[in-house]
Amino acid sequence: MPELPDVALYVERLEALFGGKVLTSVRLKSPFVVRTFEPPLSSAAGRTLRTVYRVGKRVVLELDPELHLAFHLMIAGRFHLKKPGAAPGKLGLVALDFPDATVLVTEASSKKRASLHVLRTRAEALALGRGGIEPLDATLAEFSTALSLENRTLKRALTDPRLVSGIGNAYSDEILFRARLSPMKRTADLAPAETSRLYEATRAVLTEWLARLREQTGEGFPEKVTAFRPEMDVHGRYREPCRVCGAPIQRIAYAENEANYCARCQTGGRLLADRALSRLLRGDWPKTLEELEESRSARSRE
Repeated sequence: MPELPDVALYVERLEALFGGKVLTSVRLKSPFVVRTFEPPLSSAAGRTLRTVYRVGKRVVLELDPELHLAFHLMIAGRFHLKKPGAAPGKLGLVALDFPDATVLVTEASSKKRASLHVLRTRAEALALGRGGIEPLDATLAEFSTALSLENRTLKRALTDPRLVSGIGNAYSDEILFRARLSPMKRTADLAPAETSRLYEATRAVLTEWLARLREQTGEGFPEKVTAFRPEMDVHGRYREPCRVCGAPIQRIAYAENEANYCARCQTGGRLLADRALSRLLRGDWPKTLEELEESRSARSRE
């Protein structure tokens, strides 16, 4: 799922490329993507793109006369820049036609979770937000207060849009690694120094990644938005060596998500129990990196 750095870059490049230009037509291929009925999507045609802004993980196009197109890409949705009049193709949901290019909104999933709300005012668009703090704007006190609202694991707290806006599975892994904190540590157990470390790590990781993505994209358009990037420290690097200590990166899976972490850097060498594997292995589940390596060595000798 595109997260804050990716969404912010979409916002910047869409406004840079199409701000002040007329949205000549809107071609809807998948009617299920539109979650509102009034005003109709067709009313967007002929209006000028005034600005583009972010609401959580949503990209909102503000048109003039005032109309707001709020896109939530969910897990598999993406924006793509194409030649004028390009066909939506198999994955296309909607095509936004400008005089010199077409912006395609696609979704590479059969579940079709991406959404589009057509709204009359900015207030209606902002109301789609879940109420979480903006991590790059919040003070340490505001960040601490948000985390204290519920006793959650740090992984869940960072990815809960009611607490913190714009962070998902990938960047939460990177933030917790930078802060040297376990993804399963409870927010109620955070010491003040740990909260401060997490706050600084959150701001640093998001800022650094936004800068990196800007540099990679340049004056173009972000066509390769992905949650798995080779420069990441832990996310998507299961069993690869930690760049800090050399220990293999570990992973736990739950529901449709996963947490990637370094046991040596984040949990004092203790392995976090994966529920599925714990049920399968019962008492044989290793508790430390050393036990894990011994178990793997024993299996390789069998």
